[in-house]
Amino acid sequence: MPLDQTPPLNSLGFAKAPADTRVVVAMSGGVDSSVVAAMLAEEGYDVVGVTLQLYDHGAALAKKGACCAGIDIHDARRVAEDMGFPHYVLDYENIFQDAVIDEFADSYLGGATPVPCIRCNERVKFKDLLATARDLEADCMATGHYIQRKVGAEGAELHAAADASRDQSYFLFSTTAEQLDFLRFPLGHLPSKDDTRALAAKYGLSVAMKPDSQDICFVPNGDYAAVIRKLRPEAADPGEIVDTEGNVLAQHNGIIHYTIGQRRGLGIGGLADPLYVIKLDADRKEVVVGPKSMLATRNVPLKEINWLGDQPMMSRSEWPIAVKVRSTHAPRDAILRPLSDTTAEVELLNAEEGVSPGQACVFYDPDSSRIFGGGWIHKG
Repeated sequence: MPLDQTPPLNSLGFAKAPADTRVVVAMSGGVDSSVVAAMLAEEGYDVVGVTLQLYDHGAALAKKGACCAGIDIHDARRVAEDMGFPHYVLDYENIFQDAVIDEFADSYLGGATPVPCIRCNERVKFKDLLATARDLEADCMATGHYIQRKVGAEGAELHAAADASRDQSYFLFSTTAEQLDFLRFPLGHLPSKDDTRALAAKYGLSVAMKPDSQDICFVPNGDYAAVIRKLRPEAADPGEIVDTEGNVLAQHNGIIHYTIGQRRGLGIGGLADPLYVIKLDADRKEVVVGPKSMLATRNVPLKEINWLGDQPMMSRSEWPIAVKVRSTHAPRDAILRPLSDTTAEVELLNAEEGVSPGQACVFYDPDSSRIFGGGWIHKG
């Protein structure tokens, strides 16, 4: 090759041979991250696998159906051995407790409905683990998330996954532009999860047919209340279920058992029209209920905004965008009105039910797959 000719870019976007490109793969032990590691190893990259131990190893060994459990650490190690690259397990238990679990419990106590998986990505995987990858002199870090990183005119952009049913953009909105420069998501372009499992079979991975994780990793069997009760015993303090006028309708055994929009399990009978939880008042230990119409929200106050647009968010008074206010909802048309670099109000063009403090509001380009970041819904 002539001295003045730049080498072609490899599949990770670097102008050098794969063998000269070190990539740290965040391995949860599931099929997705295992396929990423195997794929890059087969392509000849200098792969280093890293798995995080996020909570008590003894309890984790017996727990299935969640990421980063004891059996998953074993599975990740086995994939690394089979594919012939080094693998490390890092004890992040204290970091995870402080950055994710404690806030999860406190948010529920405060009447919010938290999304711990976002905080884990933001504060653990894409912060501390990413810093570890840099310490290992990696050129980049790859994960098995279903999301796409594309290079645009102004640099790296975040885009929704090709398979809308697998898209994880809601949980990754807080990825910063600096982190995005360093991250790679090799599965985001795949048409379906079946393609991932086919690759796992091709590489002969033992996890090829391993079920997807379903629960929040530190919440066994989806029993949020049991976890919060253990961490914050006062969360189970009894209180009253009241209507919007303050009339007592029933008693409850802790606001941790309720979420905004809940209809069942209120213990209120004999009414012509059903009632729904419309507010949780942690200070008064009250669950406030009302008709379904009171769940409809158009104006959503946001804080801690992470903006990924090419122009500063404050450069306009209004941005026409689409937003998701729950992970399971499709993006809806909205107007973003910035108040500062990190706060804003979103106006939903059509009112939506179940908008809850503690959830995320993620911004999408209405005309493409691009994600412009997002923020956290608060009480305003």
